[in-house]
Amino acid sequence: MTIPALLGLGQTALELALFNSLTVLALFLSYMMLNVCDLSTDGCYALGAAVGAVVAISGHPWLSIPAAMGAGMVSGLVTAVLQTRMGVNSLLAGIIVNTGLYSVNIWIMGGSSLLNMNKTETVFTLLKAALKDTPAAGLYALIIGLVAVTLVILFQSAFLRTKLGLAIRATGDNPDMVRSSSIDPVFTTTVGLCVSNAFTALSGCLLAQSQKSTTVDIGSGMVTVALASLLIGNVFLGRRSIPVRAVGAVLGAFVFRLVYTIALRFNLPAFMLKLISSVIVIIAISGPYLKRQFPMLKRRLAGRFGRAGA
Repeated sequence: MTIPALLGLGQTALELALFNSLTVLALFLSYMMLNVCDLSTDGCYALGAAVGAVVAISGHPWLSIPAAMGAGMVSGLVTAVLQTRMGVNSLLAGIIVNTGLYSVNIWIMGGSSLLNMNKTETVFTLLKAALKDTPAAGLYALIIGLVAVTLVILFQSAFLRTKLGLAIRATGDNPDMVRSSSIDPVFTTTVGLCVSNAFTALSGCLLAQSQKSTTVDIGSGMVTVALASLLIGNVFLGRRSIPVRAVGAVLGAFVFRLVYTIALRFNLPAFMLKLISSVIVIIAISGPYLKRQFPMLKRRLAGRFGRAGA
């Protein structure tokens, strides 16, 4: 493989990682901070893509971003209401919302499972035109991804230091203590899920516009990808400050996408990619445990072979 091909491969992996890392940052808020495993991620991702595509096709490319995020917040609100007001288990609530969003997304897309944006003006085409005849002409997608991820990290870092943000973190650590401190865990959970799902929808919106198309199943498997990326980033940077951990989540998304891209270069069948995702998740989850167990296993093997030699 030539050097230009490698650079192109790395740029593609980085662009996709940046778009998907917004979903990773969403799970960082809901899963790591709020301690809620939100399984509506796949549907919310597709919701953001569908709303963003429809608004962009109607001639409002810049409005597509807040519209997608607003739709994501509504999805998060529904999930939170099911959990906190109706007594539905958090996992089951996510599954219910994810299932319902499939029909909602097709309805938003006008009854079609596919929307084509080849002739649609998007934020990507606008920036591409603005950077024409400049050294950064081919980096427009990378620039949008970097700006979006940077803004989300800055927002999260500032938000989680506010009184409400600290209450959300406390709700994830010990909801009983929060309740005894006269803080409503229902409110903090609702706000946390709304913000988290807004980021997920933003991720889907940007990816759909960068690919110039969206399908109803564009978010299939995103919760697996995001969870794996989050755990990989946690392995790299561990439990540090909020900004560093957020950067670690983005780094994990890049590592995951790079492995995924390399697998594609080996011409693996499409049906094998889900298995690759599952294997990466297993390695990311079991890696820290195996790392802790390795010294003990090494001592046991040394003792066993030492006795055998004697």
